Amino acid sequence: MAFKKRIRHRDILESQVERVIVLSLYDVLIIGGGPAGLTAAIYACRAGRKTLLLEKGVFGGQAVSTEIIENYPGFPEGISGFELMINFHKQAERFGCEFLNAEVLELKTAGESKKVITSTGEAVGKTIILATGSKPRELGVRGEKEFHGKGVSYCATCDGFFYRNKKVAVVGGGDSAVKEALYLANMVREVVLIHRRDQLRADKILGEKAIATPNIKICWDTVIDEIIGEDKIKALKTHNIKSQQTKDIDVDGVFMYVGSQPNTEFLGAEFEKNPQGYLLTNENLETSVPGVFAIGDCREKLSRQVATAVGDGALVFSAVEEYLQRD
Repeated sequence: MAFKKRIRHRDILESQVERVIVLSLYDVLIIGGGPAGLTAAIYACRAGRKTLLLEKGVFGGQAVSTEIIENYPGFPEGISGFELMINFHKQAERFGCEFLNAEVLELKTAGESKKVITSTGEAVGKTIILATGSKPRELGVRGEKEFHGKGVSYCATCDGFFYRNKKVAVVGGGDSAVKEALYLANMVREVVLIHRRDQLRADKILGEKAIATPNIKICWDTVIDEIIGEDKIKALKTHNIKSQQTKDIDVDGVFMYVGSQPNTEFLGAEFEKNPQGYLLTNENLETSVPGVFAIGDCREKLSRQVATAVGDGALVFSAVEEYLQRD
């Protein structure tokens, strides 16, 4: 029984899970439906390779929740992450990619055919492309877990609306933190950008925009010690790492942007990873397991952006095709 699930574009943000056993033998199984996975699907399907893309959550990945992407080539005025990912999905679908909303639980990679065990059944393929991406890293302070969803958020474009005309904090100093601070500044009364260093790590243009925005206040050399409140957040206990001066900052919400961690926990010891859990690949983007490749944010690399994810997705197919032609 072959399985084919076509997702309506207006339902791309909805998880639609069905109990099904996938018996067809696929040329390519892609795990992860973000920019990297969708690009790989476009290349594989356009080359006539039977392809199944598995995604446990949102097709489009984290890029879907990005309000505006300004550094992806071809869009002089920028484009919303949602619109860009809709177009990626449409293109993969047009070339015949099959889609399945399911969580991958285990890989069985021994032998020529590789099996993917999912929450809805099994899929078998000649090759696997891991495009599982990454997730926001927790700050790890007291109160963070307790107030998750009650003032602690990891997505400003998802939850910013709830803080209209209120005061919020953004934690971090990289591109993601500064972009979200700028986004929030358009709707909240005040943004407190809390950064443990004395200068931002973000792109210079972004940093200059943040510093010039009247309702963004930057707390340099500052870390959060505790998130306090009752039913919801009331304040952040902080201290300056240079002066050791402590300070409580009253806020209605806090958005965390302190890095990410790869979605590679389900992979066995046969997969080589760096100490942070990112997959190690060779120049052909092949992992330590023959016939299994890794692309996008789940692998060790210098830059993690939509453009670099797309580059991985395009580059990997040459190696996948070479592997398939060994048969």
